[in-house]
Amino acid sequence: MATPTPANLHQIESSSHLQDLLSEDLHRVSLLYFWAPWAEPCKQMAEVVTELSRKYPKLLSLQIEAESHNDISESFDIESVPSFIVLRGHTLLGRIVGADARALSETLAKHLTSSESTTPLSHSDRSPAPPLAAEKTETPEELESRLRQLMNSSKVVLFMKGSPDGPRCGFSRKICGLLRDNHIAYSHFDILTDESVRQGLKKLNDWPTYPQLIVKGEFVGGLDIVQEMASNGELQELVSSA
Repeated sequence: MATPTPANLHQIESSSHLQDLLSEDLHRVSLLYFWAPWAEPCKQMAEVVTELSRKYPKLLSLQIEAESHNDISESFDIESVPSFIVLRGHTLLGRIVGADARALSETLAKHLTSSESTTPLSHSDRSPAPPLAAEKTETPEELESRLRQLMNSSKVVLFMKGSPDGPRCGFSRKICGLLRDNHIAYSHFDILTDESVRQGLKKLNDWPTYPQLIVKGEFVGGLDIVQEMASNGELQELVSSA
C-alpha cells in the first residue's frame, strides 16, 4: 500500500494558488521547491522534500514546476533546477541551489526548531562570498584572456547551465538536444561553476542570458538564434566551414 502524500505538501497550480497558501499564515515557515520533470536530480530531491514534509508537519511545502510557472520562477530569481526557497510568510530565510539535501535539511531545522524571529537574508545569499572574493584577484584583462581561451578551446563550445548529461535549465537542455539532433560535436562549460566566467561572458558577447553557443571562437547566439539557424541550414554550414 502506497504511503499517502503529507497533508502539508502541495503542488502549485498558479501564482494565485501560491499566494493564497503563503498568505494563510504569515508566521509559518514555507519551503518552495522548484523542479523540472527532465532533471534527474529533481527526482531524488522530491523524495527528500516529501520526507522533510513528514518530519515537520508545521512546514508548508510547495512544489513548483519551474518552466510551467515562469512568472513564479522569475519572481524568485530561479535560474536552475532543483532550487529551494525557504520563507517565513513573505520573508526570505534561505536559498539552496542544487541537489544539496544536507543544506536543505539544516536550513529547515534551523528555522523550524526555533521560535525566535529570524533576520531575513538578501538575494545575495545564493552567491557564496568566498568564491566571489577570490575572483577579485583576476584583472579585467586576465579575465578576458581566460574567456577567449575558453571560447577557443574547441571548434564548437557551448556555455550552459549544467552539463549535457545533467542540464540545469530548460534552455540548456533544448540546445543540447538541438546540437545532438544535428550531429554537431561540441565541448561545454558549466557557467554555474564560475561566477566570473558567467558575468564576464555576458559583457564580452553583449548577451545577457545563457546558453551561449561559440563557433570558431566567435559568439553565434542563444537558443532562439541557434534554433533558427538550424532550421534554415545555416548552423550546419557554419560548423562545417569551421
